[in-house]
Amino acid sequence: MAGAACRLRGLARGGEFRPDRTAEGAARRADGRGDRDASGRERADSDLKGRGLSRQHHTAAAMLKTKRNALKKAAGSSEREAGQTLTDMLYRELEDAIVKGTVQPGDRLEEQDVAERYGVSRTPVREAFRLLAASGMVELKSRQGAVVRKISIATLLEMFQVMAELEGLCARLASRRQSPEQDRALEAIHARLEEAARDGDVERFYRINQEFHESIYDAARNAYLAEQARQLRNRVAPFRRRVTYKPHRLEKTVKEHAAIMAAICSHDAERAHAVMRDHVNFLGDDLTDFIALSE
Repeated sequence: MAGAACRLRGLARGGEFRPDRTAEGAARRADGRGDRDASGRERADSDLKGRGLSRQHHTAAAMLKTKRNALKKAAGSSEREAGQTLTDMLYRELEDAIVKGTVQPGDRLEEQDVAERYGVSRTPVREAFRLLAASGMVELKSRQGAVVRKISIATLLEMFQVMAELEGLCARLASRRQSPEQDRALEAIHARLEEAARDGDVERFYRINQEFHESIYDAARNAYLAEQARQLRNRVAPFRRRVTYKPHRLEKTVKEHAAIMAAICSHDAERAHAVMRDHVNFLGDDLTDFIALSE
């Protein structure tokens, strides 16, 4: 858009646009553009690497910018409403980057840097940082922007203990409230999880594992409980994800999930709570072992 505006201003000052009229000229221009595009991509990749970003993250930024433009064009939406929605979108994008490990604990996020990546002003970025801080994902430090929060092993174990009780309660309520349709949906998710484990596809396994737990949150029919469980799960997600790569963890998770599913579908509330609680505590134990071996 900026280039187009400059060209239009040049024409307004009396400049004359003279395209090559021959096929040879067109070919030269195409070759030149191709060389410039390739060089531009190389420079962009180098710049992204210098900033600790991947092209996938850069693509996500472009998608977010497209969403932002769509918001601005939405009929009847005020600038304030669009800004609030943009803040939420930024919050979700940054939270997702932290949960997936794209941004690691201890990494610094700077307002200007994030604003440039996502093609937005600093205001929604600042608000997104505040939301991340409120959820415990980052710490706000003067002149350092936001820093992804580090968690000690002791704190991590305490968080897993709390999460075990929250998810255990979700399983207990799900065993009492889950419908036959939700029984079948949970069974279908578990079948896909087994397939991913057989294939050794850790990333797909992790995604389906999240679906399994989300299905139980939904079946519990307690929005506040689900919100708290989800928030805590996101806090420990970068660490919980690492456990998935531990040898034999996939097979263990499949067996533990099978026991959870059986208890919920048979409406055994006490057992559902117990096996879910044990499952999450086992993850915490495996995580501390994994961290100890990695250090």
